[in-house]
Amino acid sequence: MINAASASPPLLQAAALTRRFGGLAAVNGVSVDLHVGEVHAVIGTNGAGKSTLINMLSGELAASGGAIKLSGIDITGWSQARRARSGIGRSYQRTTIFPKFTVLENCRLAAQAAAQRPWMLWEAAATCPHSMETAWHAIESAGLHDSAYLIAGTISHGQQRQLEIAMCLATNPKVLLLDEPLAGMGAEETDRMLSMLERLKTAHAILLVEHDMDAVFRVADRITVMVNGQVIATDVPDNIRNNNDVKVAYLGETHSD
Repeated sequence: MINAASASPPLLQAAALTRRFGGLAAVNGVSVDLHVGEVHAVIGTNGAGKSTLINMLSGELAASGGAIKLSGIDITGWSQARRARSGIGRSYQRTTIFPKFTVLENCRLAAQAAAQRPWMLWEAAATCPHSMETAWHAIESAGLHDSAYLIAGTISHGQQRQLEIAMCLATNPKVLLLDEPLAGMGAEETDRMLSMLERLKTAHAILLVEHDMDAVFRVADRITVMVNGQVIATDVPDNIRNNNDVKVAYLGETHSD
């Protein structure tokens, strides 16, 4: 089954992407398409190459082979900073907020970093109307309006993960690369995060790396399964759940025939 988002041209497209570390191929010939309107989950055991894939898509790691296109433009050789300015945002497994600043200040700093205005020498950075407007929009989108003036280090773990995505949103990304955003969350916090991803996918292409399988099958429109740096299946959740290769290699089941 192909949904309307999958039928449209991909916003971010990786083809035969490979990353070698000496003789080890951490990612080996991986192809993946990200579409606006979809949450595309990438799952696999530890060491499958999921985070390496995100690092390659974001520009943190150079590709050893293959190609990456953004809106049809080859960005394989672009730096991480150039990709970020062009609309690729990412989060990390470990929270990367400024814990002594407020939620609003965290988002304002992210907005200023993405849209620097060095010619505005007379304007106080803290009162830049463009950065403040962008920061508030990101906070609203992440569901953190009531926490805007709280010190980031004092809010809950789940809210800190929401804040990290809000900071990403403050850079005005078109693509969101999210590396285990649900790690360490309780059920209520997970529900809030999944609801946020459902809202965000209407205007973004989202790649989600996650170990919480219940959450993945709830929120994902498509799932790619990686084993030992390679893709063994890409399909809609129901088909992935019933795929024998996935059951054997990842879900720990055996063939019944």
